[in-house]
Parts: sequence; C-alpha cells; structure tokens
Amino acid sequence: MKTTCIPFDIADYLDNEEVIEGYLSAAAESENPDVFISAIGDVAKARGMTQIAKKTGLGRESLYKALRLGSHPRFETIKTVLQALGVKIVVKSNHA
Repeated sequence: MKTTCIPFDIADYLDNEEVIEGYLSAAAESENPDVFISAIGDVAKARGMTQIAKKTGLGRESLYKALRLGSHPRFETIKTVLQALGVKIVVKSNHA
C-alpha cells in the first residue's frame, strides 16, 4: 500500500483577520522568539510576499530570509512588516 502526503502550509489557512490575529497572538506567547518571527512570515506569505515587499520597501528574498525560522531580524524589520500587514503589537500588564 502506497501512502501519499500532501504538504501542509499554514499560510493556506490564514484567510481572515480573526484567524491571523489569533495565530499571531498565540505565536507571540511562545517563549521561543523564532515562533513569532516564523508566524509573521506565514502571515506575510498568506497576504502575498511580493505585495508586502512593495509596502515595506524591502526585497522579497530579504523578507523570506528575515522571516524564516532561526533568523534574527532587527526589530525595525519586524515593525515595518507588521505595519505592512496592518497588525500592531499591544503591550499589556500581567498584573491584575
């Protein structure tokens, strides 16, 4: 019996604002910063990396490199990409 697998790409499921917000929020809670950076890359891919590159003024290939797992992009790059995605970071206190 032959088994075939279809590659899974989370970007295929990031198809509305509520899903994207939940995905990025969950990734931001990870203790591993690579998870959040990779999630931003997934959302950028879902929205169209070429379009995000145009909005940020950064090269498409540079974005792929900056947003892949294990990369260490500058905060300025992350901030610029989030702005292009129409997403902002909100800081909240954990104290009640």
